Amino acid sequence: MLVLSYLQANALLKAWQLGQSVGEASPDLGLSQVAVHLDEDGARFPSSVPLNWGVLAEIAADANVCYRVEQGDAYPIRVYSPESDRLYSLYPTLSAPTMLVSGIPMHRIKDTDPWQDTHSKIKALGSLGGRVLDTATGLGYTAILAAQSASEVVTVELDPAAQDIARQNPWSQPLFTHPLIRQLIGDCTEVIAAFPEGYFSRIIHDPPAFSLAGEMYSLAFYRQAYRVLKPNGRIFHYIGNPESKSGASLTRGAAQRLRQAGFHRVEPRPGAFGLLAFK
Repeated sequence: MLVLSYLQANALLKAWQLGQSVGEASPDLGLSQVAVHLDEDGARFPSSVPLNWGVLAEIAADANVCYRVEQGDAYPIRVYSPESDRLYSLYPTLSAPTMLVSGIPMHRIKDTDPWQDTHSKIKALGSLGGRVLDTATGLGYTAILAAQSASEVVTVELDPAAQDIARQNPWSQPLFTHPLIRQLIGDCTEVIAAFPEGYFSRIIHDPPAFSLAGEMYSLAFYRQAYRVLKPNGRIFHYIGNPESKSGASLTRGAAQRLRQAGFHRVEPRPGAFGLLAFK
């Protein structure tokens, strides 16, 4: 799978303009680097047909989406979901890409990057031994990182279109191959009711924005999260910038509802833009 963004395309165009016959670029959005042969026909990645300069120029001119390259043609990684009436796309960054859902990024990208953002959420939980619930799969970064120390990660995705984007993202591939990750498709506010009491040691609750998934910030959902956690279990709930007006209001309301749901201690984790709650 060859996936490029404007970053790789611009680097190759610049190398050719400088008269180089060999450039270096990543075939997988920064995970690795390879030598790329350059000539009048275009840029040739290893085991790939040439990608002509016109196609590379089109990719270079678009900083808002990543492209899947097949047989010399480039296709934007963008999927419309009729189920949710939302447009999903893979948005490039200097590190791992994020996913846009109706134009809203699913990770922090200001003063950080999606991979480090996910690390901060995992770190906020402390230890991750035992079974972990990831309530919103998205690109799968949370599940992938949690699987490094959990005994099992159960991750739930609402929209198959999001999983389609993940399948085209090089950074998401362990989501589909890691033996400790179990994927479920469905509405987590409903799926969670099927798990037995005390099934999980940890929950990573990183829902879409409140405007897209208000039910995942509800007292009813928090009560289910409390029920499926083991005694002494923890939930990290990503909310958003606690210093913004909307983030501060959401944080106060979520903290109040988490306490109502039974969590005996709810602590802010401002560095991770969320709350840590203890059963």
